Amino acid sequence: MDLQALSDFNAVALHGGFGAASRATGRPKATLSRRVRELEDVLGARLIDRGARPFRLTDEGATLHAETRAMLDRIDDVAADLASASGAPRGKLRVSAPVLFAHRGLGRLAARFAQRYPGVQLDVVIDDRFVDPLKDGFDLVIRANPEPSTDLAGRCFLRDRPTVAAVPSLRRPADGGEFPAIILRAAQGAEPWRVRMTDGVSTLTPREVLRLSSMAMIYDAALEGIGAAILPASLIRKDLEEGRLVEWGRIDGRGLEVWALYPPQRHVSLKVSAFIGMLVEQFRDASPSHFDDI
Repeated sequence: MDLQALSDFNAVALHGGFGAASRATGRPKATLSRRVRELEDVLGARLIDRGARPFRLTDEGATLHAETRAMLDRIDDVAADLASASGAPRGKLRVSAPVLFAHRGLGRLAARFAQRYPGVQLDVVIDDRFVDPLKDGFDLVIRANPEPSTDLAGRCFLRDRPTVAAVPSLRRPADGGEFPAIILRAAQGAEPWRVRMTDGVSTLTPREVLRLSSMAMIYDAALEGIGAAILPASLIRKDLEEGRLVEWGRIDGRGLEVWALYPPQRHVSLKVSAFIGMLVEQFRDASPSHFDDI
């Protein structure tokens, strides 16, 4: 399979058409079309539904794009690192980050990264969905408490304390009591929460009133008073100090870890190492208190 033809096809698939791919890559539209047809001839399959409006890949084209895009990116990464005599990272770096983390200063960190590494074109996408970096074309994925079964490599760069909090008017129930709860959509059901206070551990029974996919939305809903929620302690510190929320305790035996994850491979690109290095540098000691320094 011709790698240039495969690269041209992936560019067309990524940008959603021959014209858009031509503008993005600088390659003539006619050349892109010809190379994709040559690839289709080699594979014996149609990759693009040319009669469809808007642009659409065939099932075969979608599969080829999903399975080869990350591989081509890896080839580009290795070539860029080998070609960089100065050892400075370069190339495109696609990062997926959750909404809450992004809104707490990731834009400023991204700007500093761009200033420090001008040879890297940083592209940050906000998404609370746990994306597959290989299939979705990301070099790095930032997620909180990823599943232990994940086959991704990575580094934990931030630790926080999950805390149950609610507005002052919402009364904390006694041990075993029920209360209105705002649940993270990814959570498995509404199991009892074991909450630790200074005087010991109690069990609280959540009655789900809202299920939301984003921790940022859960925070906003908790401030509206509809229910109690599990939130990062660093996020609600000022709300607790100023009386907008009260703490019911911390989740017993459970920590919150934020990881930078990437596909396991022998060669970790310079650009990925540089971005992780900046995260570790910012959150030294893995402390969330350094959010204040961003």
